[in-house]
Amino acid sequence: MIEIRKTEITELGILMELFEQGKRIMRKSGNMKQWTGGYPDEELVKKDIENGNSYVCLDEEQNIVGTFTFIQGNDPTYARIYEGAWSDDTRPYGVIHRLASTEQSKGVASACLQWCYRQIPNLRADTHRDNHILQHILKKHGFQYCGIIYLQNGDERLAFQKL
Repeated sequence: MIEIRKTEITELGILMELFEQGKRIMRKSGNMKQWTGGYPDEELVKKDIENGNSYVCLDEEQNIVGTFTFIQGNDPTYARIYEGAWSDDTRPYGVIHRLASTEQSKGVASACLQWCYRQIPNLRADTHRDNHILQHILKKHGFQYCGIIYLQNGDERLAFQKL
């Protein structure tokens, strides 16, 4: 059973290591272009924690085995969608960003998605075209592919929603 709670600022270093493990998982699965150039950097992760949007996933021994950012409310990145449409664009929604886990943990993404859905039953997420692992997990948990969004830096992402 995985427990989820808000991240404490003293756990910043642990989160940065989790993101490094997440990058290794991506590279091993052929996803070479996501989370490059130092992303996510310490400043962004620290801001997530300070804003109360960063969460950690704990295993039975209370070890941190995963992390994610969860924000309820409009995300400017999701204001425009191309080559598709949101399943519902009228109700408030939550957004999941920067999901990462240790290389040996199991069930972290599943626990994260279920927890977020209990907070608000209208979720959005996006991922890189090459992130087949996350695409599979999102679809397995009832997310529908909706179209393409573009990040602030212009990078394309596949957008998903679960109602």
